[in-house]
Amino acid sequence: MFTTVLMIEKPLGPADVEMVTTLHGDETVSFVVLMQPRGDQDRLLRAVDDVALGHLDAAARESEEPTGSAAFPPAERSLAHSLEALRAAGAEAVGQVVEHHPLDALRTVVEQTQADEVIVLTAPHFVEEFFHRDWTSRARHKVGVPVLKLFAQQTT
Repeated sequence: MFTTVLMIEKPLGPADVEMVTTLHGDETVSFVVLMQPRGDQDRLLRAVDDVALGHLDAAARESEEPTGSAAFPPAERSLAHSLEALRAAGAEAVGQVVEHHPLDALRTVVEQTQADEVIVLTAPHFVEEFFHRDWTSRARHKVGVPVLKLFAQQTT
């Protein structure tokens, strides 16, 4: 069985589920999903990315996102939805919400599960990517397995 650690920042949509569950053809895949609540982290960078992508309405909504401890319950619901969707597609899936030190948690999960790969499923973050501060660039320096970046389905 192939083990994938999947880092996400929003619930998986149907296209996301299909993309990650079909990457390895007919091979059985087990997912460990790490959900990062967005909260206050890099709010300005997300707004700049939204403006750069022409999503002005999304940039305006950035201030409406829950922050601090209020970001945890929506993240738990997003994780539960994502796990359910992966299981419905025939994959094994477990997961957790990661509040603090997500890259350290990623490294620990990769080591504990002896994962074969990490997939970071995210929206485009051009400013962070330019400065190599995006999750994928940072994860490549933390784990000893391949790290693949995929862009999540846009719902806006």
